[in-house]
Amino acid sequence: MAGAIAASSDGFLTRLKEGRIPAPLAATTASEAGLSAIDLAALFESQLTSRRLDLEARRLGAEKRGFYSIGSSGHEGNAATAHAFRVDDMAFLHYRSGAFYVERARKIAGETPIWNMALSFVASSEDPISGGRHKVLGSKPLFIPPQTSTIASHLPKAMGAAFSIALARTHKKPDAELPFDSIVLCSFGDASANHSTAQGAINAAALTGYRGLPLPLVFVCEDNGIGISVKTPDGWVAANYSARPGLKYIYGDGRDIVDASRAAREAEYCARISRKPVFLHLRTVRLMGHAGSDLETSYRDRAEIEIEADQDPLLHTARRVIEAGIMARDDIETLYADISGRVHRAMEAACDRPKLTSAAEVATSLTAPPRPPKAKRAGKPLMTAPDDKRARAEPQHMSRLISLALASEMNRDANVVVFGEDVAKKGGVYGATTRLQQKFGPSRVFDTLLDEQSILGMAIGLAHNGYIPVPEIQFLAYVHNAEDQLRGEAASLSYFSNGQYTNPMVLRIAGLAYQKGFGGHFHNDNSIAVFRDIPGIVLVCPSSGAEAVKLMREAFRLARQERRVVIFLEPIALYGVKDLYDAGDGLMSASFDEIKEKAHFGAPNIIGDGKDLAIITYGNGTYLSRRALRPLKEKGVDARIIDLRWLAPLPMDEVIDAIGKRRNVLIVDECRKTGSPSEEIMTAFAERSVSFKCSRVTSVDIFIPLGPAANEVLVSEADIISAALSLAVKKTKRAAE
Repeated sequence: MAGAIAASSDGFLTRLKEGRIPAPLAATTASEAGLSAIDLAALFESQLTSRRLDLEARRLGAEKRGFYSIGSSGHEGNAATAHAFRVDDMAFLHYRSGAFYVERARKIAGETPIWNMALSFVASSEDPISGGRHKVLGSKPLFIPPQTSTIASHLPKAMGAAFSIALARTHKKPDAELPFDSIVLCSFGDASANHSTAQGAINAAALTGYRGLPLPLVFVCEDNGIGISVKTPDGWVAANYSARPGLKYIYGDGRDIVDASRAAREAEYCARISRKPVFLHLRTVRLMGHAGSDLETSYRDRAEIEIEADQDPLLHTARRVIEAGIMARDDIETLYADISGRVHRAMEAACDRPKLTSAAEVATSLTAPPRPPKAKRAGKPLMTAPDDKRARAEPQHMSRLISLALASEMNRDANVVVFGEDVAKKGGVYGATTRLQQKFGPSRVFDTLLDEQSILGMAIGLAHNGYIPVPEIQFLAYVHNAEDQLRGEAASLSYFSNGQYTNPMVLRIAGLAYQKGFGGHFHNDNSIAVFRDIPGIVLVCPSSGAEAVKLMREAFRLARQERRVVIFLEPIALYGVKDLYDAGDGLMSASFDEIKEKAHFGAPNIIGDGKDLAIITYGNGTYLSRRALRPLKEKGVDARIIDLRWLAPLPMDEVIDAIGKRRNVLIVDECRKTGSPSEEIMTAFAERSVSFKCSRVTSVDIFIPLGPAANEVLVSEADIISAALSLAVKKTKRAAE
């Protein structure tokens, strides 16, 4: 390993000393690319710095003192992109963007990119972006939200951030994070361009451009022709993207810093002036393998590796500066040695800096520090809704109450925007966004294309620009197409940026089972395991219309003040339910104006004060348990229902307090037995060595069938009554006597 690193480190310098300078790749002149002699020299220094950071990172990795070795060698032409764009053009970068980071840092006085990256490589807690949690290319001053080892997962949010720029301009948003004339960049590799996430984001951008809507976004595809060991067919990227409707294609040779600058400058001008999406295709090479542990000779011929090394971007830039009379070969060697010394000293010093030493320290940035509440807006509301007064005063079912709650939040805060498939004119499949577009306009309530990755990416991007996005996923089963946008992007941003970047949102998902007449497993999905193990996510589930209003108020507070990612899981089967026991009793309906409070984070809803049994449940389970209370009481069992509301994190301390002195506890879990909240509850009881008698009823571990057969696999009211009576058997016997 050490020998391989030494050989790699000698590659550029050896060829330079031997005069093995490659022939020109492009006829572009520096003046045509808008580069002065000073610019060219500065770009070269950024490229050399990035290379030395790569080599030192690999050295420390071989010595077991560093922890990341995926480098930027061969991709140093992306320094040209950093040079062409402004610092306030937000950049979502992939892991081979070291030269971009170094070059952008030049634009801000006092930035120390070598030291910052050294701290990151050794996972020091003093790393200014991640605080030692991961090696990421990110910086708040440089407008670079951090990314880890992304496989195109950052493209949807880049698209959303670019969309937010035009939206903020339309809204005359006074607190926009991104300037109205700025651009968003995102870089990725040729292999990642094949990922469904990339395809979805690029398609969404092209569709937006095709519709004539502004989207100042530059996709930077750095094409080195290989993904780890799998080659990209020659010409594939150009063939795929050079003629896409709605997408401007620009090619540049990233091996030649001048031609790369020419292409980057053209892309910048096109995106900034026309406000259209651009696909900037830069040819690069990959040097030294995929990562430090990658034995490149196991899948590439040595001759091929040598041919690539002969096209080293540093050699091409050396030729440019020599031909321009900016530096002689000896000057380059001296500069390279000086940079090597600076980087080496920084790396050695960084090794001695503190690391994270406890789980508490690691978890500190999982959620950002709360923001103080905003001052109340003076004057009249943002919008008026003439039909709301009557609707708010009359009893309504859940879907209508959700619509009224959304309208209330939108009326209160101009930063709230609602979007998703069919949410606008149609008002959602179940009417939960009815009339919102009519009241607040198409720039605050709008339909999206049918792509859940793009919907969630849109939400993350909008949040980067100060919005409180409210995306809707039409059915719970559909979120699985895009779950990484939550797991790998939304939930991790605060963690990997040490709380400096956040993407608050209230994600509405219609889900769970018991839907009549329109079922099957895609529309009756009762598995929420996908959300429950994502650190930092808040998962909330209402059990009635009144609860939906209370919980939605708190969900928006969590997003607005604590900048949390909140998933608002709405039970489809309860959307239109008005009655609990008998037709016309109205016990599942409520008047919006009479719902004054909000549901405090982590506080369950307590229903009843029965001493014989505590029923822990949520969602449809709460509805079924409430229905079971009357027949249970007739049989001598008086129960209390503990409606969890909060499914992640589960409020176990509050639940145990609510159980009190009751000796019998029944968990009613409408989800599947495996991976359900009841598993965590039972585990918590076991770990706490509770003394009460406990059992659970759950749905079956199976996909939900169509039609009446669904009743055979879901928890029923009869199941609840039977389980409750089995637990409270002594009380039942007394009643019988």
